[in-house]
Amino acid sequence: LQKIILDKARFQVQFTKGKFSREGNESVEFYISTNPGEPPKPIGKIASGGELSRIMLSLKNVIAEGDRVGTLIFDEVDTGVSGRAAQKIGRKLKQASAGRQIICVTHLAQVAAFADTHLLIAKIVRDGRTFTTVNALPQEERVQELARIMGGENLTPTVLASARELILQAKENDNGR
Repeated sequence: LQKIILDKARFQVQFTKGKFSREGNESVEFYISTNPGEPPKPIGKIASGGELSRIMLSLKNVIAEGDRVGTLIFDEVDTGVSGRAAQKIGRKLKQASAGRQIICVTHLAQVAAFADTHLLIAKIVRDGRTFTTVNALPQEERVQELARIMGGENLTPTVLASARELILQAKENDNGR
């Protein structure tokens, strides 16, 4: 697996021969060890939600490089991860966007800070009906949205400064690719 996502992970693919049928005569199972010294085990039995998200990010990136896929979509690929891991995921998504469009649904400011375009998706109720809106955020509204993600509804000067710093760090990281 790509080192930036799961640094010390080991990944294996096991093929098992069986009776020949319309689906072929082999089954495939992915095995992983996310901790040093542990043998690889079936992903479905041992991976946490966050690990599954990072594994999918790695696999999608590897597949996309070979297939020249124009757009990759990630829906909450950062579920269950810490802030540090979220920054790594954001960085990896940014790197993957060099040759393709990335659409990423996230609730973490550390990931959203790496975006070239930030879309805010919201639900509103009008005349007793619910509608979904999608709006591209200009820079200052983007800062406010990242601050809201990090600090809730009370946007203090400190939280706003943190949001600006997060965006600046992501840009500096992008320039140092």
